[in-house]
Amino acid sequence: MMNYPRLLIAGTQSGVGKTTVTLALLSAFRAKGRRVQPFKVGPDFIDPGHHRMASGRESRNLDGWMLDQEINRTTFLRAAQDADLSIIEGMMGLFDGSSPMSDRGSAVEQAKQLGVPTLLVVDASAMARSAAAMVHGYATFDPTLQISGVLFNRIKSEGHYQLVKDAVENETKVRVVGYLRPNPELTIPDRHLGLQTAIEGKNEQFYKMLGESISETVDLDLIEQLAQSAPELKSHDESQPIHIHDRKTKKTVKIGVAYDPAFCFYYQDNLELLEAEGAEIVKFSPLVDHVLPDVDLLYLGGGYPEVYAKPLAQNAEMRQAIHRFADQGKPVYAECGGLMYLAETLRNFDGEVYDMVGVIPGETAMSRSQMTLGYRELTLTCSGILGEQGMKIRGHEFHYSRLQSKSTLNYVGQVADAQGRSCGKDGVRSGNVLALYTHLHFMSHPSVARNLVKAVRHS
Repeated sequence: MMNYPRLLIAGTQSGVGKTTVTLALLSAFRAKGRRVQPFKVGPDFIDPGHHRMASGRESRNLDGWMLDQEINRTTFLRAAQDADLSIIEGMMGLFDGSSPMSDRGSAVEQAKQLGVPTLLVVDASAMARSAAAMVHGYATFDPTLQISGVLFNRIKSEGHYQLVKDAVENETKVRVVGYLRPNPELTIPDRHLGLQTAIEGKNEQFYKMLGESISETVDLDLIEQLAQSAPELKSHDESQPIHIHDRKTKKTVKIGVAYDPAFCFYYQDNLELLEAEGAEIVKFSPLVDHVLPDVDLLYLGGGYPEVYAKPLAQNAEMRQAIHRFADQGKPVYAECGGLMYLAETLRNFDGEVYDMVGVIPGETAMSRSQMTLGYRELTLTCSGILGEQGMKIRGHEFHYSRLQSKSTLNYVGQVADAQGRSCGKDGVRSGNVLALYTHLHFMSHPSVARNLVKAVRHS
C-alpha cells in the first residue's frame, strides 16, 4: 500500500477556471521542487498539452465511460508511482458525465474510485453569501463524496474574498484555501474546440507567472495537506503481468505521426501502446516539412486543419508525398482533423476552399451550426487495419465539419452514443487508408495498437 498524494480539481460547471487553477498549481508545486503528475478526466487533448508544459510530465486521461475502472486505476498508479503529488483536472461540472442519472464518466466517479480528495473551484465574481449556498449544495449532494476544500476564482479584492470566505466557513465544514484574481494576461485564448493549444504559443514564462500568481493568494501548504490526506492505494501486484505499456518489444516498424499546430490531438496512451507493440514513433509536420520521413504507416491525428488550411494547402509537396504513400498501398490511419486533411478540399467557416491531400473523395465543410459532440462506440462491420468484424472500440467525437461526397463511400463501422443510440456510419476506407471522425482511445481495446502494427507487417 502507498499513499499517492492526490487531489481532484473540480468545478461547479464548465468555464469556472478549472484549467487555470490546475495549471497554476502544477507550476507552483513544480517551482517548489515537487514532482507533480497531471491527469485529465474525460476525452480531452488540449488541457493535457498545457499540463505537460506546466508540470514537465506527460498528462494522462482518466475516463469512466471509454475505459473501465481497472484501466483507469492502472493508468493512475503507473503515472503517479514516482510523483510527490498528483493533480487531476475534472471535466465540466463535478457531477456531469455521460448520464444525467449516474456518476458514469464524471469527475466524481474518478474521485470515488481512486479515493481522491476534491478541491471545488467556484467562480465567485458575482457572489457573496450565495457562494455558501452553492458550496453547501455541492458538499451535501452526494454523502459518499467529501469535498475537502474550495478555491474561489475571479475575486477582484481582498474584501470580496473575505465576504465569501466568511460565508462558506460559517455555513459549511469545507475549508477555504484561497482565491485567484482575474488577470487577462494569464488567460488562454478560446476557440471553437476549446482553448488554444499549448503548441501554438504559450511559453514557459506564462506557466511560471500562473504559478507565481496562485502562490500569492492560495495556501499551497494547505492544498498539499489535503492531497496527502488521500487514503492509501494498493500498488501494482508484482505477481501479475506487467502493464502492456511497459513491455520491452523490439522496434520493427516506424510510424509517422503528424505533429504540429494543425495536428496535435493524440492520447499519450495510444502512442505508447503502439510503441509497446514494436513501433518507433517518428514525428513530422504537414505544415512545414516537404518530405515524409522513412516510415511504414502514417497516423494523422486531430487538431485544427481548418485554422491552418492555407499553409497546409500551400505545402503541395507534403500533400503529394502523402498521396503517393497511400497510392503505394501503405497504411494510413486518420482521426477527425486527419480525415479532413485527407479529403479533396476543405471549406472553412468563411466559405474559403483549400486543396487537401485528396485520397478521400469529397469535401469537408465547416459550419458553426453543426457541432457534433459526444462519446462514441465504434462497432466494426468489416475487418481491416483496426481489427476483426464485430470488434467494439470506444472514443468520442467533437467537430464542426461534415464530409460531403458525390461518390459512394466505403465505411468500416457503425457508431453509437453513450446511451447506445445509433449515430450512423464512421470510418471511411479507401485502399489501405482508414479515416474516422471518432477519436479512438486504444486502451478501450488494446488490440487496436497491435492490429495497426500488424497491418504494416502485412502490407
